[in-house]
Amino acid sequence: MKYVIIGSHLDGNKGAASMLEAAMQTLLQADPDAEFTLLSMYPEGDQRINEHSRLQVLRANPVYLGLVINSLALLYRLLPPLRSLLRRNRQIGAIAQADVFLDQGGITFVDGREVFLLYNIASILPALLVGTPVVKCSQAMGPFEGRLNRICAKVFLPRVKRILARGAITEQFLEKMNLDNVLPVADYAFCLEVSDREAAAALSGLEAARHDDGELNIGVFPSEVMRKKLANKGFDYEGFMADLIDRVIERHGAVVYLVPHSLKNSNKRHNNDIPLCDDIYARVKAQDMCRYLRSISSAQQLRYVIGKLDAAVVARFHAMVSALSMATPVFVTGWSHKYQEVLDMFALQDCSLKESELSLDAVLSGVDRMLVERERIKSLIKEHLPQVKSSAGRHVDIIIEVARENQRSCLS
Repeated sequence: MKYVIIGSHLDGNKGAASMLEAAMQTLLQADPDAEFTLLSMYPEGDQRINEHSRLQVLRANPVYLGLVINSLALLYRLLPPLRSLLRRNRQIGAIAQADVFLDQGGITFVDGREVFLLYNIASILPALLVGTPVVKCSQAMGPFEGRLNRICAKVFLPRVKRILARGAITEQFLEKMNLDNVLPVADYAFCLEVSDREAAAALSGLEAARHDDGELNIGVFPSEVMRKKLANKGFDYEGFMADLIDRVIERHGAVVYLVPHSLKNSNKRHNNDIPLCDDIYARVKAQDMCRYLRSISSAQQLRYVIGKLDAAVVARFHAMVSALSMATPVFVTGWSHKYQEVLDMFALQDCSLKESELSLDAVLSGVDRMLVERERIKSLIKEHLPQVKSSAGRHVDIIIEVARENQRSCLS
């Protein structure tokens, strides 16, 4: 079968890459003839690093998606005699020939993020216009109290074939919308497996920054998204993170690994934690005890590294998912309900702070508590992980069911 995917990418945020690769890994196991087309926000970068023989990368950056793909999809809907001509556009052809269209946007249709609403709609509208069924892979959504967001959600979400709610909070928000196409399914990235090749590459990077055996190893994963949010309030995030690293080293005698979880070959900050981590590392005083892992470059490599840590302090959502997937104790600083609803699945409600609660003392207190309770936290993760991974694995059955329904309807 043929699958078109939007909302994820290989370049940039490795959380998006982990969702994309998890989808390809699991769907290929169930459907060995599967073919994938990625409508990419970063086509040049994705084409450059794409090593997947079954994955075709096509341009779908926001301007091209909004002005070209959506316009051609509208013509496809309104002018059936032109459809064979319109399918010559590679993006429209891929959507029209796909058995199912997967939206992997990690967080969509959320109050307070109205600036992204147009992209949330433009991502799924071409498939709705062409007639290819849409599955919104597990993601955070809501609340829907804002008038504009609520109107848009009411117009477009009922037209989606399946909406997979990432956690209980999202599910509750969607229940208030009286939708009948919602299923609770854990984040697809919980299904991501690390290949032997990627593990070897990650191990090589770790050994280049090798520490002494017996030392406590703590990973720190900052977020450019968090930096930008806090900068608008006059908060010095770079200085805060550098101070945090120094204090953790001082209090616990730990080796701290500073790791960007969103990486692009660019000096631009959008979807790229490297400039942020460069600034943080430059301000760390105890650099002899801080290892900056700037070259760990793939979602699978990052997951392997996280699995080798004793604990992690994360601001990136999918760094948290990888820590949970590898049973690495984690303390989270988050900016959305999407963090909390996943931690709730592991009974780790007390392992996070909201953006509004952020202070050096509060984070240090949370890290201290995490380290003291490290074994309890690890046990809780291991206890709940099989159920969470099983839930994430439901993606496959749901996606293939929708694809087969579409095939049958096309034949009838």
